[in-house]
Amino acid sequence: MTTETFLIILQILVFPGAFFLFALAFLYEWVDRKVLARIQSRYGPLYTGPSGILQPLADFLKLLSKEDIVPMAADKILFTLAPVFYAVLPLTSLFIVPVASQKSLVMFEGDLIFVMFTSALMILTVFIAGYSSTSRFSLIGGVRAALQMIGFEIPISLAMIGPAIAAGSLSISNIVQWQQTSLQWTVWLQPIGFAVFVVCSLAEMEFVPFDIPEAETEIVAGWRTEFSGRKLALLRLGRDLELVLASALLTSLYLAGPQQVWLIPPVVTFMIKTAFVVLMFSLLRAIFARFRIDQMVSGMWKYLVPLAILQVILIQLGIGR
Repeated sequence: MTTETFLIILQILVFPGAFFLFALAFLYEWVDRKVLARIQSRYGPLYTGPSGILQPLADFLKLLSKEDIVPMAADKILFTLAPVFYAVLPLTSLFIVPVASQKSLVMFEGDLIFVMFTSALMILTVFIAGYSSTSRFSLIGGVRAALQMIGFEIPISLAMIGPAIAAGSLSISNIVQWQQTSLQWTVWLQPIGFAVFVVCSLAEMEFVPFDIPEAETEIVAGWRTEFSGRKLALLRLGRDLELVLASALLTSLYLAGPQQVWLIPPVVTFMIKTAFVVLMFSLLRAIFARFRIDQMVSGMWKYLVPLAILQVILIQLGIGR
């Protein structure tokens, strides 16, 4: 094995690859839980590690050690594979997002389209997870997730295309470089697209007020109801990685991604920006109540789709470049 090959494997597995992204996922889950708890006058994670910072990792390890139950009527192959794909898909997309420098681990023209594709596959995985469980609660949750995708998929895609049009590239790394070279963040040029992206990201991650597919007061745990043990641990990990992915995409497409600021390394600026996005998500989760599925889909089509189209038109007219 050559030194170059060893370094590539090290980057994929350790930094800025899988283990670093896992650690970041657990960290941001802790931030989200602590912020949400404080807004609701609770403590949140407290005892495991300093200020409970190791609680997400402890929860993950605890689930790995629990009994893994498969319902007798479930489609065992799909039921087993769905959690694996749910964790692997956001991790794969994160390899395309710049984390430690202007360039990502995997970079090619059109990688933004690939990220859109994997995001759609994640929703399909949710539907398959609910369908394969053969539980009425899981099936309803999976169908709701599919209906939500009909609402948010078009506006979030348009919000991601806006920065690509301005930068003249469908590569996330090139969009980041364009913002840093031109010394202007896309969020100031395309605030409508940024707002649309934030709202649609909440819907894609099934955060309040769009936690309709897993509404615990209506359908127990939604499409997750029948999962336990290692499968549930992978679903929890996938959700944390999805939070990192949404924050990283917002940071890359609208906040100029990782960049050197004086003596601050690019990876540190990346973490600061993504942590700000996570705080924003947590605040929005805390101040809104859950929508109905019909309100969610109709609201997306009535308001966010026209706004996203308007943003693209403004870019074509030269406003937002």
